[in-house]
Amino acid sequence: FELLDEIKNAGIDVILVQDETRLGRGNAKIALLHCIYREGVKVYTTAHRGELELSEADSMVLEIVSIVEEYQRKIHNMKIRRGMKRAVKNGFKPQKNLKNQHENSGKEKIEVPISEIVRLRANKLTFAEIAATLRGFGYDVSKATVHRRFQEYIENEETAE
Repeated sequence: FELLDEIKNAGIDVILVQDETRLGRGNAKIALLHCIYREGVKVYTTAHRGELELSEADSMVLEIVSIVEEYQRKIHNMKIRRGMKRAVKNGFKPQKNLKNQHENSGKEKIEVPISEIVRLRANKLTFAEIAATLRGFGYDVSKATVHRRFQEYIENEETAE
């Protein structure tokens, strides 16, 4: 648990262990490796003389755990969405719960070339591909930001007509 805390708090990129048994055995090792890999940390061992090589079975279990975790996240989000729709239908007004609306309380808007997003989208690129392309040009942008900006562009075009 201390190792996982350090990974999150100190921004650790790599862990060096004597051999993989130092991380744990069986299910404990798989659970720990899942948490470590989810944080994008690499594990190097002196026994392997480099990056930890997992058995086919361990790799398969980690992949299954990741798939199940993603599925659980989607189900959870679906339940929240369904509950919010039901609440709004029954008269709940979420905008009344927002405080400090008059203040700029969010992150600053990332500057991106909208014309480039529109051009790349017209060339049938996905939002992930557009984001990767823009990152190649030095824009620190996510797929979600590209999608949001494209939607804003579409909405502005529709209101201008």
